[in-house]
Amino acid sequence: MKLYTVSELLSQNNFAQEVEIKGWVRTFRANRFIALNDGSTLNNIQCVVDFENTEEAILKRITTGAAVHIKGDLVESLGKGQNVEINVSFIEILGDSDPETYPIQPKKHSFEFLRENAHLRTRTNTFSAVMRLRSALSFAIHKYFNENGFYYVHTPIITGSDAEGAGEMFRVSSLDNEHLPKDDNGKVDYSKDFFGKETNLTVSGQLEAETYAMSLGKVYTFGPTFRAENSNTSRHLAEFWMIEPEVAFMDLAGNMDLAESFLKYVIKYILDNNREDLEFLNQRLLDEDKTKPQAERSEMSLLEKLNFVTENNFTRLSYTEAIDILRNSKPNKKKKFKYIIEEWGADLQSEHERFLVEKHFKCPVILYDYPANIKAFYMRLNEDGKTVRAMDILFPGIGEIVGGAQREERLDILKQRMAAINIPEEDLWWYLDLRKYGTAVHSGFGLGFERLVMFATGMSNIRDVIPFPRTPQNAEF
Repeated sequence: MKLYTVSELLSQNNFAQEVEIKGWVRTFRANRFIALNDGSTLNNIQCVVDFENTEEAILKRITTGAAVHIKGDLVESLGKGQNVEINVSFIEILGDSDPETYPIQPKKHSFEFLRENAHLRTRTNTFSAVMRLRSALSFAIHKYFNENGFYYVHTPIITGSDAEGAGEMFRVSSLDNEHLPKDDNGKVDYSKDFFGKETNLTVSGQLEAETYAMSLGKVYTFGPTFRAENSNTSRHLAEFWMIEPEVAFMDLAGNMDLAESFLKYVIKYILDNNREDLEFLNQRLLDEDKTKPQAERSEMSLLEKLNFVTENNFTRLSYTEAIDILRNSKPNKKKKFKYIIEEWGADLQSEHERFLVEKHFKCPVILYDYPANIKAFYMRLNEDGKTVRAMDILFPGIGEIVGGAQREERLDILKQRMAAINIPEEDLWWYLDLRKYGTAVHSGFGLGFERLVMFATGMSNIRDVIPFPRTPQNAEF
């Protein structure tokens, strides 16, 4: 007999067949009705137990969280809320669950409580929906790049370079902390370490991906990255996943085309394939909004935000044009912004980005040609000597979701940019080699996967879109 999933059975209309299923008990009421879930769908299937002919000892073990094996006839349901149910002819308890101590009881739990029980939180509807969507987005990302001729590159997790030039990296070492070798200056002698030099966990696979783009043409990375930033905000993690495509012979305009096409594709994928989960999360947010003051409610529902991205062309404008719009905007003139825009060169905040998207243009926005002094050393310097060929994509609700650039392909300019921020040439000799041997225009971007999952699910805290969040003072599980 085939072992069915709950999702498969709920879509059946072939009644009076014997079926077999395994899952976890969500609820058991009246000693008769089991709501069973196996993670394949938000919905439970009702299993009706003949309690008069079932051992008392078995009935007592059917508790919330217990794993069970059920066989029975699939029949048309007489109750409301489901089309089919199972008349149970056989039930086996595969794993007991103590109702006194099981944390995920059938009631509303706070997200803080569920983070403390992250090993069990996917047994709730919200987190099972979020993690199914995370899985679908991950698949869609690989599918998009595969269909568009990209090669998947696994860049190093352990690295000797700091791609961003910003520090805040986790050190990787096999040295004995109790007996650290020292050099003549009294500093730690990393030549005695495992790799013979100071190494860290990567903050980005971009630089290494560039090397592959300059031989394979179109590549992408999708892997874990790490940042030792002591931040406890709802937008920061110490361990997160990054998608980073790099393409040879592509300029900034091509980079913007690629990013817009990519984002529309992956969001449309979940709209087409994960409707049930999205509609559940959409309703969750609508219900949550009803409890807030009018001023704090979202202007768009979750589904409206997703369709807003797929159905609108992204507006493109320079940083300079954006600064002019923001400087002359009502919120700026009336000092409603927390950070007032006064002059060119300011680093835009989320409130400014969201104003451009939600109020001014009413569509996703791509800003480009940022001031060089607020962007990374590897971005191509424009002819004005003040701006670089950077681009950021801004979405409703969250602001920046993608950051990218045309890379600096000119050896002399790249060396100057590195020297200006004290990056030794010997640390990135191999990166400079790309500019010596067959250099060419090339571009790429980075997308924090968790930021994308937050946007796609409407979750407001990044700790709720990754299975086991790593944050300051927290490495549980």
